[in-house]
Amino acid sequence: MGFSGGLPHPLLYMDMLKSIGHWGSKVEHMLGVQSINHVLYMWLAMVILLSLGMVVRSRLQLVPGGMQNLFETIIGGLEDFVVANLGQEGRQFMPLLCTIFLFILTMNYIGLVPGCDAPTANINTPAAMAIIVFVFYHFVGARKWGFKYIKHFMGPVGFLAPLMLILEPISHCARPLSLTLRLFGNIRGEEIVLILMFFLAPVFGSLPMYFLFILAKTIQAFIFFMLTMLYLQGSIEHAH
Repeated sequence: MGFSGGLPHPLLYMDMLKSIGHWGSKVEHMLGVQSINHVLYMWLAMVILLSLGMVVRSRLQLVPGGMQNLFETIIGGLEDFVVANLGQEGRQFMPLLCTIFLFILTMNYIGLVPGCDAPTANINTPAAMAIIVFVFYHFVGARKWGFKYIKHFMGPVGFLAPLMLILEPISHCARPLSLTLRLFGNIRGEEIVLILMFFLAPVFGSLPMYFLFILAKTIQAFIFFMLTMLYLQGSIEHAH
């Protein structure tokens, strides 16, 4: 288990990834459940992010370099994007929004390691995150507006309010389903295509797809992040 510059060697992470499937099968047999590999890979994503965060925190410098510069670029860019859309009030949501983006991104990338599955390719993972987003943005809206938050479900025209009170809750309840299926469907589909390409053309066929899927998995993480931001924007804005 070599360490270089305070960061675990990449081969260490690859060994951990390869062994997770083996241990996951044993635990599944002991517990009598169908599959828990996605949970183990999700925990691994947490470990990776926490490890990188602790290393960067221990080496903070006035002139950033290396890993600190990468994290500052990512988080700074996301913060500028949030402030541009939500205003200064949006800064309070940065911990959640940045965590969502980095967490989903890490889980998506795990699926690119041969023999591993992305936790987001299991519908339970995006469903859990979508439910958290759903509960959180309604909590934010109810905390800010109190009982007046109900106006967000009444629409802009007064005489249509009774109808909108039926349609709007249905629309909001469809949001977690949309978030879940969008992330799950895209990531699962990419992994199936990558497996097929690997069997049809092991090296030259799958290698170009790796670069394409790195971009696609990054975009999917950003879409989940952006939709969460838009839902928060709707909950804190004045009802029209």
